[in-house]
Amino acid sequence: MNRIVILGAGTAGTIMANRLSKRYRAELRAGDMSIAVVDQDDRHVYQPGLLFIPFRTYDPSDTIKPRQRQLGEHVTYVQAAIDRVEPDEDRVYLAEGRTLDYDVLIVATGTRIAPEETEGLTAEGWQDTMFEFYTLDGAIALRDALDDWDGGRMVVNIVDVPIKCPIAPLEFVFLADEYFTRKQMRDRVTITLVTPLDGAFTRPIAAKSLGDLLAEKNIELVPEFATGEVDGPNRKLISWDDRTIDFDLLVTIPAHMGAEYIGRSPGLGDDMQFVLTDPGTLQAKRKPNIFALGDATNLPTSKAGSVAHFEAEVLEDNVRRFFTGEPLEAAFDGHANCFIETGFDKAVLIDFNYDVEPLPGRFPSTLGPMPLLKESRLNHWGKLAFKWVYWHLLLPGRDLPGIPARMSMRGKRRGDLPRLQRHHVQGGAPEAAASDEPEATHVA
Repeated sequence: MNRIVILGAGTAGTIMANRLSKRYRAELRAGDMSIAVVDQDDRHVYQPGLLFIPFRTYDPSDTIKPRQRQLGEHVTYVQAAIDRVEPDEDRVYLAEGRTLDYDVLIVATGTRIAPEETEGLTAEGWQDTMFEFYTLDGAIALRDALDDWDGGRMVVNIVDVPIKCPIAPLEFVFLADEYFTRKQMRDRVTITLVTPLDGAFTRPIAAKSLGDLLAEKNIELVPEFATGEVDGPNRKLISWDDRTIDFDLLVTIPAHMGAEYIGRSPGLGDDMQFVLTDPGTLQAKRKPNIFALGDATNLPTSKAGSVAHFEAEVLEDNVRRFFTGEPLEAAFDGHANCFIETGFDKAVLIDFNYDVEPLPGRFPSTLGPMPLLKESRLNHWGKLAFKWVYWHLLLPGRDLPGIPARMSMRGKRRGDLPRLQRHHVQGGAPEAAASDEPEATHVA
């Protein structure tokens, strides 16, 4: 019997389990295969919804469903904490000494915030004048703080990258601008986005477009600020080169790391506990029968739900190839697409991959209907509709009609773009950039 063990029942792990349970339905029924999914609790959180809780657009109850109910009938759910993986034994050690043996292991335990990694961040002022919204409890605490806040300087600070949902800090400042405007107190609030990046986004065309939008909304952007310390009592951010930024209310996006057990699993992860993963095949570097997807990997692509979905399509086939002894296909191209809420019922849509930065145009084809890199109400409704898509299409492991895993250049306008060097990653990256125009511009 072939045994598949998936670590993590979040977005990536759930999608992967459901896709594999459909592919191997007959084998599962016959007892020739098993699929077990492991997670430490039974609370599946719709993470894109956390952004809306501080502004009371969503209630916390709108974002939570039982994990087990999202898994297919032939998938076994194991609720337990993970102690470590022993790749040489093909075994997962769970809390209280239990073990799970596997023939294929898929790591999908995502990423976690690590505010304790920044000096002073969790000291005096934490959950009083300093908050985060990347956890359910944090989003609720920030909601309550905003209800009573009477104004001043709000600083939204990205401590370090990578982070999950990398456009969420931008969305937060745009939604804060709307929130305070509707409360008729925008003139009493200064909003500042502080980032270690050299602009509003990692790719130049999108950075320019989103930076202009920040300026239009009177939101200050402070780039290249590497936060080294937070002085809570005096309400100051302090950079590694000793620059300071004052705040009255700090909304931090703390440093992110992989799951703690990865650090206890020999050779599985890097120094930040992200799984060392081939960027095309999604096979872990540690051993051929280990794979990873979603936020748990060290890949140079966005840690976002759309990425997990596109990766799952590729990984489903590569798991099949592994079992049949066929060569794996380096088919994942880093494809990501994201709706960026910009406030007042508008949003921007971006679509990109390892090699092609977000470009203007139409999505998903030349006929649209959604504009790229441009504010529109249609994009906003697309963002809100995504919650239904998430629960009813993505998690069940269904393909999205008209949106292939491999990024398409249809509808995108390239113009005279500079040819730049992509990010370097250990082990290289897929050479083809897009399904129908492989010669597309390379960008960092």
